[in-house]
Amino acid sequence: MKNVLITGGAGYIGSHVAELLIKKKYNVFIIDNLSTGYKKLINKKSKFIKKDLKQSNGLKQIILNNKINSVIHLAASLDVNESQKNPSKYVANNVKSTANLIKACKDTLVTSFIFSSTAAVYKDGIYKVNERSLTKPKSIYGKTKLKAENLINVAFKENKINYAILRFFNVCGASSSNQIGQINSYDSLFKNLAVATLKKKSEINIYGNDYKTKDGTCIRDFVHVSDLSELQVKLINKIEKIKKSIILNVGYAAGTTVLEVVKAFEKYSNKQIKINFLPRRKADLKQIIADNSKLKKFLNWNPKYNNLSVMVKSSIKWEKEISNL
Repeated sequence: MKNVLITGGAGYIGSHVAELLIKKKYNVFIIDNLSTGYKKLINKKSKFIKKDLKQSNGLKQIILNNKINSVIHLAASLDVNESQKNPSKYVANNVKSTANLIKACKDTLVTSFIFSSTAAVYKDGIYKVNERSLTKPKSIYGKTKLKAENLINVAFKENKINYAILRFFNVCGASSSNQIGQINSYDSLFKNLAVATLKKKSEINIYGNDYKTKDGTCIRDFVHVSDLSELQVKLINKIEKIKKSIILNVGYAAGTTVLEVVKAFEKYSNKQIKINFLPRRKADLKQIIADNSKLKKFLNWNPKYNNLSVMVKSSIKWEKEISNL
């Protein structure tokens, strides 16, 4: 049985990945400082270690003592607009922490490393991006993730650790068991809308309605967290088997406007949502979707949840669940 370390395993995506790995009989170890993660999302069959990756002391020992074979690095600060206001926090949490983890993996049993990056590394203005598209991040968040990518690329080529860099598009939804979902909003559209549907007066802020898109709002490629989690589990075996490192876009190659998402939430919640149109935000990309042909070919990937109604319904269902806790 393989020993897998998940950083950020008490968070939204990490808790999903942990659940799937445990179902497949992996030994799962979780590192999280619980600054944005939640104890109730930690899988009871995993071993939890409370630790901040910004502190390098003891990190290598954790990897050695638990005979870790694979690392899934999800711990990060994620809010694009917060990153503009507090860049030092994002450098510390996204770059320094990754550098510490890379160093700790050297000269251990670790043979595979999966890193969660972001579509925010790409240059604004390219509608459909592939992995070779120009990287020119608009936000501090995107810049810190690209810096972390570069650290991984350089360090692991020297150390013969195979890695996968996953450029996530907009993650949403909740697990089909309804046991795991998003708690923090990170100013996430789906989360904010799900919360709004439970309020007496439902309203939402939309930043910019004057973009050159079909309804004036931004276009995003939304991807369900369950699909995103499953492919990470598949990747552990794949990159180890073929001993190859790779960068992959993780999205559905489908563009949805912000207004289309709002209308879907209105439809499935039977609530009218008041929209407050506000000025554009500097760090927001106008429109971006994934060219996911490389991912589909590499993993023979057939997503199960790539449907707007499924993503919206699971988000509403989860929000109702946690509102009763």
